[in-house]
Amino acid sequence: MTNLRLGELVEILSGFAFDSDKFGDSGNLPIVRIRDVVRGCSFTFYRGEYDPKYVLKDGDVLIGMDGEFNRARWQGGKALLNQRVCRITTSSEKLDNSYLFHFLPAALKAIEDVTPFVTVKHLSVKTIRDIEIPLPPLPEQKRIAEVLDKADELRAKRRTAIDKLDTLTQSIFLEMFGDPVTNPKGWTFKKLGEVGNLDRGVSKHRPRNAPELLGGSHPLIQTGDVANSDGYIRGYNSTYSDLGLKQSKMWPTGTLCITIAANIAKTGILTFNACFPDSVVGFRAEDAATVDYVRTWLSFLQKALEDSAPESAQKNINLAILRNLNIPMPPLALQRKFAGRIAAVEKQKAAYRSSLEKLDRLFASLQDRAFKGEL
Repeated sequence: MTNLRLGELVEILSGFAFDSDKFGDSGNLPIVRIRDVVRGCSFTFYRGEYDPKYVLKDGDVLIGMDGEFNRARWQGGKALLNQRVCRITTSSEKLDNSYLFHFLPAALKAIEDVTPFVTVKHLSVKTIRDIEIPLPPLPEQKRIAEVLDKADELRAKRRTAIDKLDTLTQSIFLEMFGDPVTNPKGWTFKKLGEVGNLDRGVSKHRPRNAPELLGGSHPLIQTGDVANSDGYIRGYNSTYSDLGLKQSKMWPTGTLCITIAANIAKTGILTFNACFPDSVVGFRAEDAATVDYVRTWLSFLQKALEDSAPESAQKNINLAILRNLNIPMPPLALQRKFAGRIAAVEKQKAAYRSSLEKLDRLFASLQDRAFKGEL
């Protein structure tokens, strides 16, 4: 089987540096930024003029070029391609677009794993062009892509079921407490900083990714781990050494992690003791039910907080903003009842997650075999 460089087979369009002063809740077209790639839609619009070559359509394959190097098919309709996101399309009859789509994740992950960084990892177009792809005959590519499409469809259905349970959590919240913004039930407002303890994670050493800090036995949670959790953080991708732990801080099980950089106001509750850097805030309360309540309450505010966050190299908010948020506080007994109902939902989600993990393993095996010529 022949291997060729992607640069010989694809066209890559890098997004344009649109003027962020012209971003808003309405405008000509939605604008696709890094955070929009995986979720497949954008709620931010651009109000200025634009070159038609940066207009996306459904089905376009996009790659996020900062942080985690994700790829996804765009499903948000006509939209504009912003900087640090690229569109990749086949330019040769030798390469099937769906085959390329399924090949990219493993190749991008391999690059991500060896890419050095201080705060955020960056991917270049040149690096993408230099990727080598195994190239069986076109009919074989189409057959492989069809097999992987069907397997991926099963995973998508299971994820949709889990997402519906996430929506159920918000529905239960609204039923019990009312809208958290209008507060129709008249709960007393408090500042979030008065409800529990809010503090930033700690990573004193510079550079943060010095090799001697990493690779030990102490779990290290990053913003991506929080953003990609479904409310409860059950795994991690990085660890600290003893030296890394010494310059950081260990947070206990039950801590609510809140992202304040890149991914804004994404949340997840730790199910194990872990460290995290100062791009994540930890929230602790006297009663675990309050932590569950605050996590769900923040899910209603996440988009507004993200949209209002200032942006330079990446979006961020500060600890003072979180501490000063007004939160309606129902009686603790009602919070505990809510936590009990959420626990029942989480039990069902656990069964769905177990099924999804099996499907993920099957899919990974199929992918591995496919690009080794064994499928």
